[in-house]
Amino acid sequence: MEFELNKTQKDIQKAVRDFVKGEFDKELALELEKNHEFPRKIWKKACDLGLIGVHFPEKYSGQGLGSLEDILVIEELCRGDSTIGSAIALAAFASEIIMHYGSEEQKEKYLPAVAEGEMLSAGAFTEPDHGSDITYMNTTAVRDGDEWVVNGGKTFITNGGLAGFYNVLCQTDPDATPGYRGQSLILVEADRPGLSTADVGNKMGIRMMATAEVTFKDVRVPLKNLIGEENKGFYHVLHFFDESRIQVAAQALGTAQGAFDRALAYVKQREQFGKKIAQFQVTQHKLADMATKIELARLITYKAAWNFDQGRIDPKLTSMAKMYAARTAVEVADEAIQLLGGYGYMTEYEVERFYRDAKITEIYEGTKEIQKNTIASALIGKLK
Repeated sequence: MEFELNKTQKDIQKAVRDFVKGEFDKELALELEKNHEFPRKIWKKACDLGLIGVHFPEKYSGQGLGSLEDILVIEELCRGDSTIGSAIALAAFASEIIMHYGSEEQKEKYLPAVAEGEMLSAGAFTEPDHGSDITYMNTTAVRDGDEWVVNGGKTFITNGGLAGFYNVLCQTDPDATPGYRGQSLILVEADRPGLSTADVGNKMGIRMMATAEVTFKDVRVPLKNLIGEENKGFYHVLHFFDESRIQVAAQALGTAQGAFDRALAYVKQREQFGKKIAQFQVTQHKLADMATKIELARLITYKAAWNFDQGRIDPKLTSMAKMYAARTAVEVADEAIQLLGGYGYMTEYEVERFYRDAKITEIYEGTKEIQKNTIASALIGKLK
């Protein structure tokens, strides 16, 4: 077993850390979050450096690397700033569906555009009536001549309103039993007539990331916009979730590490009762617990990514990584606030924002309860 990153992976970490140091600014972060504004200039620079889509093949403007290298980028971005980092890290959200299942034409058109910063991508899976349950779809796509006609609505769509295209999970066979065997993925360009978006409103965290409701009213797209196999969309999305949950785990991991970094720096310089806070045993024990949780989250997240790169897709492991890393982010950020005391509650000291950004990692890409269902199902197997 080898637990050491190779030279390429270490170079990636350093490149992202240098980028964060040079481009992330605390005052800018506070301003962007206040205005709910996507960090477009920083995202463009990240694309110019090749930080977006590092796991895309080189022929599509990627670096030809894997999931592990991708999550190293995500971790370091979110460590530098949980809000800016998460917005940039998810700028290519769901583009992996095209990478794995798209036609050559789709790959050539959309993957370079995402990697080079020409457009954001989005996956439209969640529906208002079904939430985490994607086995049921009210959104439909019906063949009409040489076109699909899409009708329905999605909610809580990451990059909604900013994305250049949406990978939409639709019901294409209404008679399929069970229903998810009749679902397909349809690529819908953002400028198609009949597509509209509406911001979901104020959010607790990730306020630089657009989150929207997307409505499709008789939206027509060519039949060639089908992604992958017809009526196999549900299975394509499940495969994507095995990858995206590792990405969310990395987001949570970076957020936890960033909150810890700030708490550690604070307790080493803050004095109370004539001593540095870091000299008190109670503080040391808190730091030890936080660091241990982060290290465990890192190990399982890296393992899940490494397994994915080896072609060993393990939904149980990816769910474990996502669930544990997300819980770690919430707990570590909460403890960071406690260590800073009243200052921890103030926006200037950042850790309260890391706490708000941490919570979403327990919710999107499947709540922690959904992850437990996946883990338990794999452990128990089929019962006779």
